[in-house]
Amino acid sequence: MHRNICVTFANAAAMLALVLTGCSPDEAKNSSSTAPSNAPAPTSVPAAPPATALPAPEVLTDVLSRLADPAVPGVDKLGLVEGSNQETAAALDRFTTAARDGGYLPMTFVAKDIVWSDKNPSDVLATVVVTTANPERREFTFPMEFTRVQGGWQLSKRTAETLLALQKSGTSTASASPSPTPVSPVPPASSSESSPAPAPSPSQTPPG
Repeated sequence: MHRNICVTFANAAAMLALVLTGCSPDEAKNSSSTAPSNAPAPTSVPAAPPATALPAPEVLTDVLSRLADPAVPGVDKLGLVEGSNQETAAALDRFTTAARDGGYLPMTFVAKDIVWSDKNPSDVLATVVVTTANPERREFTFPMEFTRVQGGWQLSKRTAETLLALQKSGTSTASASPSPTPVSPVPPASSSESSPAPAPSPSQTPPG
């Protein structure tokens, strides 16, 4: 279980980096190979960031802390994830259960390098450092996206879906692992096999 969750979170870091840039490795390769070398670089006007201030780091980490709290049921976390529904609630419960069983709880979060998203100007990107209770995987870092909601912030839908999909993949891999074939015990030897055969009686020679 520890190994599967470690793989899950490690994969999340790599996949989230691709998701948040909006392309896959194959798309990046194809676009670089098909673009003519002498074509002028396209010019784009970046969207203007909102006039409001960026959220404080603790505002974002409060969202993550509540999501990782196993004492809070999934239905009470729906307001923390963009576009969430009852399936999201069940997935969040599975996520915290897996983290608890893997020895990762409690978790603490630090958000840094907070910037406005260049894809969705009203969203923010942050580098999140996660510290866990698991001594084998004490700390890891990956990018996350947050979206504004009335009165606060919530985890973006694509970030949440990526994390939950990876957790589900790791759990199903663990459950699909074949169990070792039990070794049948060797039956005890029967009394006829273990007892030595009686020695032959000595032949008697008749007197001469």
